[in-house]
Amino acid sequence: MAEHSVDVPCDDFAAFQEALKTLRVIDDKIIYALNTTVPTQSFSGQVDAAATCKGLYGELSAAHRHREGAIKKCMLGTSQSVAELRAQKAKDPDNFEVIKNLRAEQLKLRTMQSEVNIEEVIRERSLKVFQERCRNHYRPPKST
Repeated sequence: MAEHSVDVPCDDFAAFQEALKTLRVIDDKIIYALNTTVPTQSFSGQVDAAATCKGLYGELSAAHRHREGAIKKCMLGTSQSVAELRAQKAKDPDNFEVIKNLRAEQLKLRTMQSEVNIEEVIRERSLKVFQERCRNHYRPPKST
């Protein structure tokens, strides 16, 4: 279900957000996935709910790690770009092109930092729904 093969571009913020949106499909469809894979009480004997929950948790965890790594990678690259532009600005404080590029990179970095907060909210929501449906079948490891 997860799209782990999506490459997250860092240079174009719109493409960055679109890639994250694609990678967040598993979180967007978690309720549907749980409803179709985790049995209700009356069908609990027909499906191995523990294995199903464990597999779904593995997919969720992998998707979260992949997105977190992609966001951090892009933030690191953008931070380095900001540092380089600051150094250029220090050498030539009147260069309008450098100032313009620095502001654009700083804005991109701030927006990427907000994606970290968005990611945290999405992760908490998905794990809460997962816990509600799978708490009787599978207990994930403590380090989430």
